[in-house]
Amino acid sequence: MRFDVITIFPEIFNAYLNESILKRAAEKNIIEVKVHNLRDFTTDRHRTVDDYPYGGGPGMVMKPEPFFSAVEHIKSDGIPRRIVMLTPRGKTFSQDMALSMSGQNQNMILICGRYEAIDERVKNLVDEEISIGDYVLTGGELPALVIIDSIARLIPGVLGDERSAEEESFTCGMLEYPHYTRPPEFRGLKAPEVLLSGNHKAIAQWRRKEALRLTILRRPDLIQGIPLKDEDYKLISEIKEEGKNHEYD
Repeated sequence: MRFDVITIFPEIFNAYLNESILKRAAEKNIIEVKVHNLRDFTTDRHRTVDDYPYGGGPGMVMKPEPFFSAVEHIKSDGIPRRIVMLTPRGKTFSQDMALSMSGQNQNMILICGRYEAIDERVKNLVDEEISIGDYVLTGGELPALVIIDSIARLIPGVLGDERSAEEESFTCGMLEYPHYTRPPEFRGLKAPEVLLSGNHKAIAQWRRKEALRLTILRRPDLIQGIPLKDEDYKLISEIKEEGKNHEYD
């Protein structure tokens, strides 16, 4: 899967993409990330990408011409791509969206804005506008990295153990259970005995219960969308009885 990123700050991507999981995925040719400097698609000697907004107002607006030229250059190889613009007014990105995009294995162009806004006419290029949350950042570079990372790790072969992605928060609709490793006791803090028992059925039940507990306490809004089983209702009753869920009662 290939990601083409259009930005005026290509250096931002270098450090993150050249480390850890994404670097190994690129080396194995599972993913490819190509970062394009928007200034390379300007036509004036100052490589201008912004101008004052029509009608007045604060800040600068990014010009449409460089974006159109950049997208046309990227698409000149004839390979179909989904074009996404990162903007606070876009649809909120989610794990379900990441899963869908990874499953489609569709190449993407990610447009990163800066300054006050991008000229509205650039919207005619895009298939979708995406936001990563209800807040404003100084540019689209961090959202682009978030989207690349969240999609890439769901592509088979990117993670060392495919079960890692299957068990993570939001993948099954709720938050992930707590994790522990050696030593079994540290400064008086003990790992749950069930995790050291070797009883896989008991461990699975403990993890399910703790995932439910965390979701109920921290994200009760998610519970309504989870397909609960009879065993889950039993676990929820136990959680209530243990007095760990006062807000949920």
